[in-house]
Amino acid sequence: MSDYESFLHHKAIIDPPSGLDVVPPINDALFPFQCDIVKWALRRGRAAIFADCGLGKTPMQLEWARHVPGKVLILAPLAVSAQTVREGAKFGVEVEQSRNGKHSGRIVVTNYEMMHMFNPADFTGVVLDESSIIKAYDGSTRTQIIESFGRTPFRLACTATPAPNDYMELGNHAEFLGVMKRAEMLSMFFVHDGGDTSQWRIKGHAQQEFWRWVCSWAVMLRKPSDLGYDDGAFKLPELVMHETVVKVDEPTTGFLFPVEASTLQERIRARRDTIEERVANCASIVNATDKPFLVWCNLNDESARLVKSIPGAVEVKGADSEAHKESAMIGFAAGTVRVLVTKPSIAGFGMNWQHCADMAFVGLSDSYEQFYQAVRRCWRFGQTRSVNVHVITAETEGAVVSNIKRKEADAMKMAEEMVENMHDLNAAALHGAQGRDQTTYERETTTEGNWTIHLGDCVEVARALPDNSLHFSVFSPPFASLYTYSANDRDMGNCADDDTFFDHFGYLIKELYRAMQPGRNVSFHCMNLPTSKQNHGVIGIRDFRGDLIRLFQKEGFIFHSEVCIWKDPVTAMQRTKALGLLHKQIKKDSCMSRQGIPDYLVTMRKPGENAERVSHTPEDFPVELWQKIASPVWMDINPSDTLQFRSAREHDDERHICPLQLEVIRRAMHLWSNPGDLVFSPFTGIGSEGFVSVEMGRRFVGAELKRSYYEQACRNLRNATTAQHGLFSEISA
Repeated sequence: MSDYESFLHHKAIIDPPSGLDVVPPINDALFPFQCDIVKWALRRGRAAIFADCGLGKTPMQLEWARHVPGKVLILAPLAVSAQTVREGAKFGVEVEQSRNGKHSGRIVVTNYEMMHMFNPADFTGVVLDESSIIKAYDGSTRTQIIESFGRTPFRLACTATPAPNDYMELGNHAEFLGVMKRAEMLSMFFVHDGGDTSQWRIKGHAQQEFWRWVCSWAVMLRKPSDLGYDDGAFKLPELVMHETVVKVDEPTTGFLFPVEASTLQERIRARRDTIEERVANCASIVNATDKPFLVWCNLNDESARLVKSIPGAVEVKGADSEAHKESAMIGFAAGTVRVLVTKPSIAGFGMNWQHCADMAFVGLSDSYEQFYQAVRRCWRFGQTRSVNVHVITAETEGAVVSNIKRKEADAMKMAEEMVENMHDLNAAALHGAQGRDQTTYERETTTEGNWTIHLGDCVEVARALPDNSLHFSVFSPPFASLYTYSANDRDMGNCADDDTFFDHFGYLIKELYRAMQPGRNVSFHCMNLPTSKQNHGVIGIRDFRGDLIRLFQKEGFIFHSEVCIWKDPVTAMQRTKALGLLHKQIKKDSCMSRQGIPDYLVTMRKPGENAERVSHTPEDFPVELWQKIASPVWMDINPSDTLQFRSAREHDDERHICPLQLEVIRRAMHLWSNPGDLVFSPFTGIGSEGFVSVEMGRRFVGAELKRSYYEQACRNLRNATTAQHGLFSEISA
């Protein structure tokens, strides 16, 4: 493997395994799919298991903990700790429950609220049971969990719903596992659509790479067959939804008829105004049976009235002691409590209540995840009966039910998308294979007349150029901006950070220096780049132009010249909505106002004597033209003077193609090359530099990695002619 191939291999955004080299035999009491997942997680060292309710996350995490060298701490929701101890005994794994930080066993379980009592340094492994619960805590607690175990070698996160309608939950897990910070994940794979939706979406070309990255540290399944195993007994029973809308006879809003709530505050008011009606409806349902019943509510007043209306019901509320909460939930699981009344935020995670097949929601919040998790306490693999879910709302609560249904549809779509994208990769990873390939690399060459364009990696194309064979090179380099044009690791614009981009670009500059004749020039078109709080921590500008100059100088080039190309700041403001260009910023704080960012044409020269001098006559290069080109600022470049590019843009492209203006190329080529010279563009795009080369009687060789651009470039060069095509009238205008 060459140095460049090794660089490309390490450039791939995949989290490497850090776990056991040799995995011991796994408990044969586990199902085959569970055994393979545990083996994979032990090899990974830091992993996430996204397995739906009832698929055996507890036995899998216990078996994982049994083989991790050293002590393991399991963090679980309240009352799940005792359940974990019982599950451990069932599978022959000794688990010690601790509430005060004291422990003598090798595998210790406690609830999240007691985490501060334990020293993370005492453990070589940590498990987050129902790991999606961490987003229910405040930001400081979430940060504490992530930072406390940032040095723990073995980490496992287990949950049924990593992201029911929010990709950000995947970021939470990646950050806990030490794979990548959530902000980095957003910057790398996502774009913000803005507007009223304020939603993030995966970049078009990032789809495959995003899931490939997720599959390097997570496995997801809704049922065993998602990974190619037999479902066997893992089949869900029927879920029967019963919706009841309570009528409101006497509106308290001042209107003649009940008015649906449209804001969160109005919905809360509507819930408070209809507690009596909704509680009475629920009580009539629960009291009509002697079966176990789980009643979910959102308000303390609802909870108190429900307990009074349902004989024998036990209430669990936030203000209760930890001991009472745990005792009540375990009592419900054991059957000593027939009716449990509580909130999804308290008992909606982790508990296995398959003995119960009836539940009621006395009103709903807007959290689909809480609703989903609460339902899955009973509707899970292992449940043998149909599960009845009663949803009781008031007609004045507005669209809360339809809102939950919409989120449910979004969640189902996302789950299907995740499973579809992760199926082959997860299945391959579990069996030690590499999974499907990433982007296919293609090579092709088209030569017609005086031009040649290569479909392929520009570094490899440049390496094939003879020493001292080029007379001039002009191009617009890309910069680190992941998945805007392609997902190929060979794409220089597809880099996770500036350092990776500059390392990649350095391979090309080295070849340019070798292939360029002494005394001849390389011109690159660029601009300085804005920074943002989200990606860089500050709003400002970074010196991309200077970084490129220094990179060329490092390889031996001389900084020869540069020209500033004026751009309309109003156009830039309308396109980017940059804070510093908005006129209203003048009134808010003009210290944040700035000028527009111009383009530059920077020219670097290879040291040595130019054996084939470029000479001009007064007729060929009149004084007026020289004065225009010699100006440090070009004010007259028409931004629309480009080749047609729309037919080359693919559906997944995140950024519009921005071809270099033809007049900029013409001026540089006229000044620094002779007719018949060989011109090279490593980033041919749709062929702008090649078009002008052919138009001006030069020979051209180019490289383009993306097929749609390559094909458009070939079409554009076929349309060019060796006739000067009105060159002098245009260049002297």
